[in-house]
Amino acid sequence: MKYENIRRQVLDAILEAVEQGLIKGTSGNIAMRDDVDDVVAITPSGIPYKGMTLEDIAIVDLNGKWLEGNYKPSSEVPMHTAVMRARPDVKATVHTHAMNATILAMGDAEELRPITPPQCEFTPVRVVPFTMPGSDEVADKVVEALGEDGKAVLIKNHGMFCCGKNMKSAMAATEYTEEMAVTTLYAKLLGTYEPMPEEAVKKMKELIAADQAV
Repeated sequence: MKYENIRRQVLDAILEAVEQGLIKGTSGNIAMRDDVDDVVAITPSGIPYKGMTLEDIAIVDLNGKWLEGNYKPSSEVPMHTAVMRARPDVKATVHTHAMNATILAMGDAEELRPITPPQCEFTPVRVVPFTMPGSDEVADKVVEALGEDGKAVLIKNHGMFCCGKNMKSAMAATEYTEEMAVTTLYAKLLGTYEPMPEEAVKKMKELIAADQAV
């Protein structure tokens, strides 16, 4: 089978996301770029993830053209491929409708700020205005919000989008962004919300980048 490696990484990641409750039903999608060819493995559209096989994972080119797979690729192909075209450093992308991130991506949504040191690595988490899912418009806005080195964004009334240099990094961004949303939501409800000071965030990011974080 062609592109078995990236297909397996996508399948393993989507099943992990389902197990963690980050993805429910057929919502959410995950993609992985090949290290050699300009192709992307991505979850299919409208197919239950449990019981999915490697052959079910779609293969598209970087412009979103469907090349292989038993089922058509996710409708969010434009968002995943747009980020990969704009960011050569990004190899894996994860889009979920995780509950707490989605809750905080409504109303006068604000940029998520870290509450604990490990969360610092994935900030800033900016907010993308709502546009129709699957559109080029939402893809462009996600690319803009991520900028040159962003790892996660919230999408208003929709969910979140995360990316990384590999699948492990993209999944970590997804897990910690949801954790950030959970801690922020509960802290605000309890009236104890106190994000980390900006100077501490800067120092933590430097330690993490130098692989010296505890």
